[in-house]
Amino acid sequence: MKKLNVLATSAAVAGALLSGTAAADFTGNIGLSNNYMWRGVTQTDDQAAISGGLDYSNESGIYVGTWISNTDFGDTAADGSYEMDLYFGYGGEAGSVAYDIGYIYYAYPLDTDLDFSEIYAGVDVASFEFDLALTVDSDAGGDDSNIYGSIAYTFDLGNDLTLGLLYGTYMFDADTSANPLDYSHYSVALGKGDFSFGLQANDITGDDDMRAVVSWGKEFEL
Repeated sequence: MKKLNVLATSAAVAGALLSGTAAADFTGNIGLSNNYMWRGVTQTDDQAAISGGLDYSNESGIYVGTWISNTDFGDTAADGSYEMDLYFGYGGEAGSVAYDIGYIYYAYPLDTDLDFSEIYAGVDVASFEFDLALTVDSDAGGDDSNIYGSIAYTFDLGNDLTLGLLYGTYMFDADTSANPLDYSHYSVALGKGDFSFGLQANDITGDDDMRAVVSWGKEFEL
C-alpha cells in the first residue's frame, strides 16, 4: 500500500494498492504535490503537501509500513495538523491477476476525533484495477460501515509515459436525504517517471470544481 497514491494524480493511482512479492527489503518514499487529494477531496485546503513513508516487505508477500503527510481541514481540525497512516497486508499473484488485501489505520495525532481505520482489497488484471475499502472503526461521527470502491485503467503510451483514468464512489453509513454525504469522483493523469500531471473533480455540491494537481514521488531502498 504505497501511500504515494493519495496524491491521486499520477497513473500510479491505478496500481497503488498492489504491493507485489519482492524479496525482503526496507524502502522509503518521499512525495511533493501542489495539493493532497484523497478520493477526490483536498486534504490540505487546496495547499501544497509534502509526504514520506517507510515500508517493509518480504518474498512471502507480507508488508507493513507507515506514511505521513501534512493536512489542513480548515476549522474542523487543529492548526498544523498532519496525517499518519499505519498499515499491513498481503499481496501476490495468481496467474495474470495481482491481488492485495490489508488493514490501514488513519491517525490524526493533533485531532484524534478524525481517526478511522479500514480493511481493503484490490485486484489488478489486464491494466484494470478494482479496489474496495470498508470502514471498520471511526472516531468521526461513529460511522463504521462506510464503503469506498474504485475502478481504474492505465494506458502504457511508451517511453515511460502512462495515462491513468480512475472513477471512484464513496458511500457513507450516515447518508440520508436530509444529510447527503455520498459522492463520486474521477481523475485523469499523465505520468512520466516520478512526475505526474492530473485533473480531477467530484460531484459534491460546492466542491465540484475541476482541480489540476502536479506531483512528484520517489521510492528508494534503505
